Amino acid sequence: MSSSQPTPPPAPARYTVVARLLHWTMAVMVIAILFIGVFMVTSVADFNFLVTVHEPLGIAILIFVLVRIGWRRTHVPPPFPPGMGPLDRLAAIYSEKLLYALLLCQPLIGWAMVSASGQPIILFGSLHLPAIAPQNATLFANLLRAHIVAAYLLYLTFAAHLAGVLLHTIVIRDKVLDRMAFWSTPRSSRAAVQAERPVPSSRNSVDS
Repeated sequence: MSSSQPTPPPAPARYTVVARLLHWTMAVMVIAILFIGVFMVTSVADFNFLVTVHEPLGIAILIFVLVRIGWRRTHVPPPFPPGMGPLDRLAAIYSEKLLYALLLCQPLIGWAMVSASGQPIILFGSLHLPAIAPQNATLFANLLRAHIVAAYLLYLTFAAHLAGVLLHTIVIRDKVLDRMAFWSTPRSSRAAVQAERPVPSSRNSVDS
């Protein structure tokens, strides 16, 4: 009598192609703007040039965040890997929500800060954004402090998010990264790619 082999757990389903494109594009932009922020603090000679890159990049991140939230509200996210514990799931959900909140608020704070300084945010050539805050030195100083605090929180949250992904990918190896990856793995088959379908109005959380 032959013994039956245990059935391996199915590979985790993936996010839609659009969600994955938005995610990885935003990841590159966020890493770039974090490094630019560090260089702005440490480099006086290149400060003006870095500002001309930092400001439109921040607005681009704001647009991408809004698009990603809108996309998530109309598409079903893939489930977490079966072996992922409840505490890990809660940590992943709330760290992602914090990350999105910071990526949404930080560009708005920066936009208001520049407006309070009396300068426009120049996107390209003569194209610039309207002011969203009155010109005021005290308001500018308060917004600058808020922008710095939010930047530190963004650094820490992004680092925690990256550390969690690396832990699950290298140590736990539960294929959590497969949900957002474009590459194939030996156990990634038809079940690894979910067809896009509308999501009920009650599923409105933000993706990773």
